[in-house]
Amino acid sequence: MASKDSFLEQAPKQLFIGGKWLDAESGAVDDVVNPATGEVIAQVARGSVADTEKAIEAAQAAFPIWASLDVDERAKILRRAADLITEKADELAAILTIEQGKPLAQAKGEVLGGAESVRWHAEELRRVYGETIPGPNGHLFLVQKEPLGVVGAITPWNFPSSMITRKISPALAGGNAIVLKPSPETPLSATALMKVFQEAGIPDGTVNLVMGDAAAIGKTLTESNTVRKITFTGSTAVGKRLFEQSADTLKKVSLELGGHAPFIVFDDAPLDKVVNDLVAAKFRNNGQVCTSPNRIFVHESIREAFTEKLVEAVKSVKVGNGLDEGVLAGPLIRKDALGKIQRQVDDSVAKGAQLLIGGKRLTDGAYANGYFYAPTVLGGVSTKMAIFYQETFGPVIPLIPFTDTDEVIRMANDTDYGLASYFYTLDLKRIAKVSQGLQYGMVGVNSNTVAFTQTPFGGVKHSGFGRENGHQGIDDYVNTKFVNLNYGI
Repeated sequence: MASKDSFLEQAPKQLFIGGKWLDAESGAVDDVVNPATGEVIAQVARGSVADTEKAIEAAQAAFPIWASLDVDERAKILRRAADLITEKADELAAILTIEQGKPLAQAKGEVLGGAESVRWHAEELRRVYGETIPGPNGHLFLVQKEPLGVVGAITPWNFPSSMITRKISPALAGGNAIVLKPSPETPLSATALMKVFQEAGIPDGTVNLVMGDAAAIGKTLTESNTVRKITFTGSTAVGKRLFEQSADTLKKVSLELGGHAPFIVFDDAPLDKVVNDLVAAKFRNNGQVCTSPNRIFVHESIREAFTEKLVEAVKSVKVGNGLDEGVLAGPLIRKDALGKIQRQVDDSVAKGAQLLIGGKRLTDGAYANGYFYAPTVLGGVSTKMAIFYQETFGPVIPLIPFTDTDEVIRMANDTDYGLASYFYTLDLKRIAKVSQGLQYGMVGVNSNTVAFTQTPFGGVKHSGFGRENGHQGIDDYVNTKFVNLNYGI
């Protein structure tokens, strides 16, 4: 197998517009930094307004070609793309780990999950069903699903491969063309995927990639009348801005934004399983996940035993370069993330929380030049502390005691966010009550997993709207048209 560095070298560094790899019109480039080492690993084209407009024009020209292709032909191309992603999983995972930091095994899992998303939508596009409705004699009422046109997709750095496939797949399945704007921190995962779709035989211009000036590219996509939908995954603040900018063109918008997931441990929960699930979920991608457990509510009667088991488990979490063997938690994506986490920890301790383990940046030896933070557990966290209300995109577990089911439901819902939630109990009556009471788009009951290709993914409140995955996902990428067919004339 080729070396990981050669995979990086082979990843395109240009914009992908109209089926061609192009430099930015200005000739500008951006550095790509490995967060584990602080090293510049590549320079990629820095696109702007002119490049984005060119990509929109290319997508508009390609749209009728892709939309009119026989569904079997579209499915064949998507299946080929899924097969290629699977074949190149080691290569794509290495690129992802080097530019983003997550452990290689997690990166490969993400890549393969993305392949499954493409494969799922290759079959689901055959099931974009319409309806017939009874009408008066001589009339046939038809409800048909049609593609929107050009879709603008803006994706984040924390899942730089699967967030792309999760957006591209349903858009293409619905018959649309795409202009993709990836995160500036992780552009190489995007260029490598565009290369795959090109190799799979997708018509030129059906998928386009513009990296660079985030504000300029986003504004161009939102203000374009040609772009009929914006799909965005990222922070709530940026999502609100994109939503506002899209108002004048009345385009469809799907937003998958921040989360602040509660993780509730009731007194009858199996503690060993819960601790294992919590550690796996919290330190996945080093806590840089919108569905990551952020507020851990533990029943007072089991608090001491649970805390002891948890701290012991956290001690075994290996932090390091994602390319190294056995690493569970890699670096944070940028230096400024370290400061945000430290401020939350310091605020909690100053207001009475107990620092049980961690609580500082790692700087010794191999950690010296990267953005590493020690796995951290805080005890006695309360609503007086910023960490109770602010999303933590990092490896910090705040423990919050509770005694009553109604009380913990109120505390869990005491947030502007409503993406994912989790709770553990063996009581069936409590399962029904809590799953109904939690104001979240997704609920994991005795499970730390809420994302599956075949099920809808999305949130409520300030976590956004719209759904990805499942058969519901394609609905956000089609228009519904009513046809009154008068055959009795």
